[in-house]
Parts: sequence; structure tokens; C-alpha cells
Amino acid sequence: MQLLDGPADAAATLLLAHGAGAPMDSPFMAAIATGLAARGWRVARFEFPYMQRLRATGRRQAPDRLPRLLEAFRAEAADLAAAGPLVIGGKSMGGRVASLLVDELAAAAGVRGCICLGYPFHPPGRPDQLRTSHLEQLCTPTLILQGERDSFGRRGEVEAFSLSPAVELAWIPAGDHSFKPTRASGLSEAGNWATAVELAHRFLQRLTVH
Repeated sequence: MQLLDGPADAAATLLLAHGAGAPMDSPFMAAIATGLAARGWRVARFEFPYMQRLRATGRRQAPDRLPRLLEAFRAEAADLAAAGPLVIGGKSMGGRVASLLVDELAAAAGVRGCICLGYPFHPPGRPDQLRTSHLEQLCTPTLILQGERDSFGRRGEVEAFSLSPAVELAWIPAGDHSFKPTRASGLSEAGNWATAVELAHRFLQRLTVH
């Protein structure tokens, strides 16, 4: 099952996967999808098999192993890539899976790029367990939108990483892993989500200019 937002004749479709703990219709995912749809993009959201099982049974379980996540994402992308220009991405784990696939799908299916919404650079409190090796080699344009105080990779840490020139970092001010700001910042969660939508919108525009 997919959730679809935005016009069918959009310049591109963005395929978005959810994070490890929340479904495709979480407030965060809904805000990003509807925000981009309002700017004229087609956004398709889907769920990995373990989240589909949770929805069906109500029993929470751990995410599928990485090969199953990759397989599921490939299948969703294959259906959409045949219909027109496609960009892939996702929240946290979903964005990581997309980033692992983007070069492969760019070559095989013409995928234009990738958007990661809060990339899990490392597990919280475990900065030695980096998930960045493939990000050093990426060839396809990739935008990582990261909260400045994200426990999966804070700004001070991430800016020291050696990432491919194809990877663009943009920072959500005072944001955590879901872009929620501190109260002291004077910013709002909804405002930070809107900032993320605008940055993703500009990235999609750059990918689709002929």
C-alpha cells in the first residue's frame, strides 16, 4: 500500500520510506509529504514489511534485516521509476536504505537523487559505529537534512566527516532527530518541518531543471 500526495503530472515523484519506529502516516511523514505536494511534487509513501505486519497485527517488532529492507525499497522504486522522473529518500532508517540504493537505481532506473531526513550517522551514544562508508563514495546527488542537535549525528560531528561531493548537508536549526527545536530557540516544530520542506523543494527543483 502507498500513500500518494500531489499532482499525478508533477515534474518528479519522491518515494519516501519511514524511520525505524514510526509508520508512513506519522505526523512528521505527513508534514513533509503534504508540504511538498503543496509545492507541486508527487510524493509516494510506503511501509517496509515489518511495519505492514505491525499495522495488521498490532504487535510491535524489530525492523526487518537490511537485505529485506533493500529488497522492499527496490520493488517500490521499480514500479514508480517506469512512470517518470523519480527521487528516493526517507526518514532516518528509510533515508539510509535509500542512500544505499541510490547509485544502483540511478544506473538501472534513472533515479535522479536522494533526500535523507535525519540521517542516522551512528546510534545515539555510539559515535564509533559510523554508517558513512558509502556516503564517501556516492555519485548521485543526495541531500541530507539534519537537525543541528541530532543524537544520531550532531552538527559538530557531521561537519568533520569526509563525505562525497555529491552529498549536500543542510541544517535544521536547533533540531533533534525529528527536527524538533529547543524551547529556548524560539522556533517551533511545525516551523522546522516547513524549513525542511522548503530545502527539499529547492533540491528537487535543481534535479529537474532541464
